[in-house]
Amino acid sequence: QDHLVCFLPGTLALGAHHGLPADHMELARALMDTCYQMNRQMETGLSPEIVHFNLYPQSDHKDVQVKPADRHNLLRPETVESLFYLHRLTGDPKYQDWGWELLQSFNTYTRVPSGGYSSISNVRDPLNPQPRDKMESFFLGETLKYLYLLFSDDPDLLSLDAYVFNTEAHPLPIWAPP
Repeated sequence: QDHLVCFLPGTLALGAHHGLPADHMELARALMDTCYQMNRQMETGLSPEIVHFNLYPQSDHKDVQVKPADRHNLLRPETVESLFYLHRLTGDPKYQDWGWELLQSFNTYTRVPSGGYSSISNVRDPLNPQPRDKMESFFLGETLKYLYLLFSDDPDLLSLDAYVFNTEAHPLPIWAPP
């Protein structure tokens, strides 16, 4: 599974909130758990770009396998975006807890001495995650924005009934037809 598809739990949850079948929310929760596990099962707590599911896991193996070329983390926003939507729409605090774990992992393994953040080459090696000396702009524009909103105590801050976020996490007002 490509990390980019971790936007889907949030999209399904938003659809269920706006009248689509309730089982969309059940699927959103299950997929969110999968995206969370993609992070949790890595030694750094950060998801690689791509995982392959181990359909027949042994007791001494993880549920996912990671090929060496896919071990990097680019500080992507999709998982925290979905955590934000699921927390806002369900009120379940576990999504904030999971977001806190991700933020701690970002701070531990991707923060650089100058105060910025860097993508890393190896999420499997907490002793040497191999910083890449590159921070994509979406880390500031999306990942940190969704983390801020996830931890906000004000549910009306950019209410999901009044705003929609575009693919780059820009809030756009929902206008009623004239």
